[in-house]
Order: sequence, then C-alpha cells, then structure tokens
Amino acid sequence: MKELHKLLDRIVQRVNINLRELEFDVNPLVSKLIPAGQMTKFYAFYGITPHHSLNLVFKHSNLSGSYFLGKVRVTNSLLYKSDIRGDELKKNGDLFQYQDFNIPVDQDEEISIDDSFLIKTLVHNYSHDPETLETFFIRDTVSAHFANIHGSPTDGSFLGPFATVDLTTIRDCVIGAYSYVQAGEVSHLNIEPGTVWVRKPGDFNFMYRYPISQLSNYVYFAAGSPPQGVFMDFLEDRKEAFQRVFSVVNIETPLSVPPSASLDRFAVIKPKTKIGENVLVAQRAFLQNSVLGKGANAQENCYIINAKLQGNNVTAHGAKIIEADLGKNVFVGFNGFLRGRPGARITIGQDSVIMPHTIIDVRNPLTIPSGHLVWGLVQNPKDLQTNSMSLKDFSKINSRMCKGAMLFEGSGGSFVSGFQERIHHILEANGAFYDGKLKRGHAQRNQNISFNTIQPYPEGDKEGLYPTIIIQP
Repeated sequence: MKELHKLLDRIVQRVNINLRELEFDVNPLVSKLIPAGQMTKFYAFYGITPHHSLNLVFKHSNLSGSYFLGKVRVTNSLLYKSDIRGDELKKNGDLFQYQDFNIPVDQDEEISIDDSFLIKTLVHNYSHDPETLETFFIRDTVSAHFANIHGSPTDGSFLGPFATVDLTTIRDCVIGAYSYVQAGEVSHLNIEPGTVWVRKPGDFNFMYRYPISQLSNYVYFAAGSPPQGVFMDFLEDRKEAFQRVFSVVNIETPLSVPPSASLDRFAVIKPKTKIGENVLVAQRAFLQNSVLGKGANAQENCYIINAKLQGNNVTAHGAKIIEADLGKNVFVGFNGFLRGRPGARITIGQDSVIMPHTIIDVRNPLTIPSGHLVWGLVQNPKDLQTNSMSLKDFSKINSRMCKGAMLFEGSGGSFVSGFQERIHHILEANGAFYDGKLKRGHAQRNQNISFNTIQPYPEGDKEGLYPTIIIQP
C-alpha cells in the first residue's frame, strides 16, 4: 500500500504544478476521496474483438474496476472504475481532414494516460486535434466521479464530478462540477461549476450557466467529502444492481436481442425491457421497463427507466431518462437528467435536441414540441419557454441573442447543422442504419467480445498496484 500512497502524492504534485497560475490545489479534494482499501478490491478487465487493435501496456499503476478496449498505455496512474474506449482510433494511412488540410496519419493512434487519477471517468478517443493525430493523451490530470473526457486531449487539468470536456484540447484548466465544454482548444481557464459552453471560433459561441443555488441541489462537491446531491443519490440507489453483473463470470441475457443489436455483458437489464433492431446498449448502462426502438442507443453510464424511445435516439454518455416518451431522432446530450414522475411524464417530440448537461425535472406533465432545442434547468412550462427554441428559429440567428441565462453569438444555422451532423455520425458509427449488409457499426461489431481480467498485488508495499503488463495479439 506504501507505493500506492506515493503514487497519489506524485500525481497531486504534478497536477498542482500545472495549475499553479490558477492557484488551485487539488490535494484537499482528492486526498481522501477514494479510500485506499477500495483501490485493491476490484479486478480490471479488457475486451478483445477482431475489429479493434489490441495493444495494452500498464506500468506502475492501479486499474481497479476499469475497462479497456483498443490500444491503451497507462503509466504512473490511478484509474478507479473508469472506462477507456479506443474503438475509434485512427490508423496508419488514414487521412485526417481539418479545415483545408488533409493530414496523413503516420502510425496507429493510441490512448496514452500518464500521471493521472481518473475516478469513474469515461474516456473516448474520438479526437479532432490536428496536432496529436497519433497519440490521444491524458497527462497530469485528475477527474472526479462520472466525468467525461470525450475526444479531448487533456494536460495538467482538473475535472469536477459530472464535468465533460468534448472535442476540446485542454491544458492547465479547472472544469467545475457539471460543466460542459466543447470549445476546440482552451488553456489556463477556471470554468465555474454548471457552465455549458459550446464554441466554434469565428462561427458561434453558446454560453449558459446554472445558478449555483439550484445546481447545488443536484451536485455539490467540496473538500473532505465525496460529491453529494440528487445525481449521486440516484446512482447510489441503483448501485447494487451492478454488483451481480461484475461478480458473475457467465451471465444469462435476460431478454431477446435481435441479431443486429448489441447488449453489453456489463449492462444491467431489468424486467419488461424491449430492445429493437440495430440498438446499441453499452457497458454500465441501466435499462428498466423501457422500450428502445430501432437504431436507438444507450451509451455508457446511461439510465433509461420507465421510458419509451421510438427509434434512432441518441442517449449520450451519462444521460438519464426517467418516466419519459421520446419521439424518433431525439438527442439527449452528455449527463442530461430527464426526470418525469408517474402521472407526470416528459414527452419530447421527434427531431429535438436536448443539450448536454440539461436538467428537466418535473412534477407535472411536460411536452416539448418536435424540432426543439432545450438547455439549462427546466422544471415547469415557464422554464421551458425561457430555455428552449425551435431549431428552425434558432437557425435564423445571425448575430447576438440573450434568452434567460443563455447567451448566443454568431451563426445559429451553423450551430444547429453542426449538432445535426454530429448526431448523424453517432447513429452511423453505432450501426443504427445497418441494412443487413452495409453500414455496420458498434451495435454489430460489439456482439462478440471476449473479456479478460487482471488483478493487483494483494499485499505488501505494492498492494493495490498492478505489475507491469503488456498484452498484445
């Protein structure tokens, strides 16, 4: 256990050096966040498929409860129940298009994690950084519970609980709890909790910030204690459901799954759930008494409870949908929290976009019309009027607009088309459009994955650390 403590000290010092200009100290936030004993309890596991390159290298690290797919190198790091997905890595010979450039990829891309502490963090490699085509890096970084590092090379930064960095290279930044940043490239910024920031330099800028008094009810994080609030209570109430899927080697599929769909071995499926064709259900997803229509997906850490999704729905990483009915082609962004109640369901019309980090929490029925964009905190029809707009009207914005706490500058048409193109890419990559022969995606390729486990030293100075491990074809 001695080496584990030394490793944590090393990581904290390196992160603090990077954040010294912001005068931010991560030590009080993480020193007792995960008891050292927890880091020795869980096995790590990795997937093998014929469709993903296999090259895993682990050195002087703890990997407790973490999952790996693809080419990943981890050095001097602590990973606690994190998912590291390398299923869209670039390959040698690919051409990467960026603005007017066509940049050749010189060697197969890998995920490289160095001197970092990732707690229940989802890492997805789909990076758009033209400067680091062959290495998707995370270094000198600490991320707290249920953060998302999605296509975002990260250096010298801290991510609070439920924070997301998306298609953004960040250096020496603090990303506050439940903040979402998609801004291309940022450095030396301290992003306040509850900030939703989407920017394409020279084209548009979307900014919304939750009132802290309201956000604290959903997530609150301070030194000396783990994250608290509605989000954590919701997850804690369902934590036991995952114990069986991670403790049993061979588990029976609890429902019939069409041949073109994929149900991950480490997802929790409760009774009265139906899965349609071309559906993708990722690891650590939770489904209960719900219907997923053709082409819908439930990504990692999603919860879909007492809900009906008509088809081609994207439920992004960490989103939660409870007591709701969604029309076709509805997008629910990262860490969205949609909570209806029995007798007070949420109805969302087709082709609507629920922005990442949106909270819709109602006690009376609420209907969102088709083709609408929704953001921020919505608890009643008045909030919806303030925090939504039809995509058609939003596309007409050409300068500056304020609506409630949201500020938008630039081209609304570019903003909307960018979202729509990305949603189409996600559906295509996940196999939603598979016709039996063409357009295979993750839902079809992930059907046959074999899983293997690795474990740490059980006692002594190295207790909790994993030996150096190299796993290759």
